[in-house]
Amino acid sequence: MKHDGRFGEYGGYYVPEVLIPALEELEEAFYRFYKDKAFEAELGQLFRHYAGRPSPLYHTRRFSEHVGFQVYLKREDLLHGGAHKINNSLGQGLLAKYMGKTKLIAETGAGQHGLATAMVGALLGMETKIFMGITDIERQSVNVHKMRLCGAEVVPVEGGTGTLKDAINDALRYWTANVTDTFYLFGSAAGPHPYPTIVKHFQSCIGREARRQCLEQTGRLPDLVVACVGGGSNAIGMFTGFLDDKDVRLVGVEAGGKGLKTGKHAASLSAGRVGILHGAKAYLLQDENGQVLDTESISAGLDYAAVGPEHCYLKDTGRAEYVAAVDDDVLDTFELLTKLEGILPALESTHALAYIVNQKGKLPPETIAVVNLSGRGDKDVGIVEKARSK
Repeated sequence: MKHDGRFGEYGGYYVPEVLIPALEELEEAFYRFYKDKAFEAELGQLFRHYAGRPSPLYHTRRFSEHVGFQVYLKREDLLHGGAHKINNSLGQGLLAKYMGKTKLIAETGAGQHGLATAMVGALLGMETKIFMGITDIERQSVNVHKMRLCGAEVVPVEGGTGTLKDAINDALRYWTANVTDTFYLFGSAAGPHPYPTIVKHFQSCIGREARRQCLEQTGRLPDLVVACVGGGSNAIGMFTGFLDDKDVRLVGVEAGGKGLKTGKHAASLSAGRVGILHGAKAYLLQDENGQVLDTESISAGLDYAAVGPEHCYLKDTGRAEYVAAVDDDVLDTFELLTKLEGILPALESTHALAYIVNQKGKLPPETIAVVNLSGRGDKDVGIVEKARSK
């Protein structure tokens, strides 16, 4: 490989030997095509005319009044499919086409990456399998139906807790046996090299646009940039636009679940230790024997025991801060934003918004905060109603 995919001590590729040639092929193809003029032009056309980029940067007036400072939302929820996931799926799907692959596989938690992959599979005429834990299939049934409508096969994963970690396990096993004609369209900025670099590249449009739009609308850069963090793709895409702007605070918000003291959460950076999961060295939730702990979050997309390696590096270097939002605050914030702005945020994104609400009275009124609204919350209405009825 060109390099070992390290961010400080994190990352790498800890995988079975049979997967090394597939990862090397993927890395070689990525570096050959990602700056190729024909590839860039085709992807640019798809971003504009299929996905709906650039997404708007929206100034929330009533929500800003509520928290006491200026809050702007990067509206990735308005993209085709309802989330930022389409950015990476289009990029990797096109890469698969240029590599001559005929089949796509993907893992999914909240279903947004699975849906984006299913849509791209339909667009490119490629056979598509989506691996999804049975717990997530139940709580994200609408997205499952949409994937099947696009022609994808949804493969139920019964192992473990039936969530994202288990879906990735089965997808990797399947890929190991089918590397010749199959492209693994990995959804998060995690996993073995070169996936964290590839996903970051295809999601970096979020941060570049947000930086430009904030300068156009406010005449200056934001004080604060906030995004939710599970595996970390939407956050690294947003943060990338501001990494060199040292006066811009970067805050990632993890899933605090029932609370860090209860042990029922998915906050790898806030409460994890360094280990190896799904081919990469990163912070992860594990017991004293190194066994990966079960995670719990009201949000399927953040229900993951590890995190992307670059986020680990940003935490250690102090360039980004990582905190956790608990389920009760997330539910309150979901209802608050909907009532004040008429925007239903995905429960994943609502973690970032819950952090903003908790800053009420702590920041001066001229503060500008940009929040990545990574997805829309239509898929989560049933979960919210069920949680509120208990």
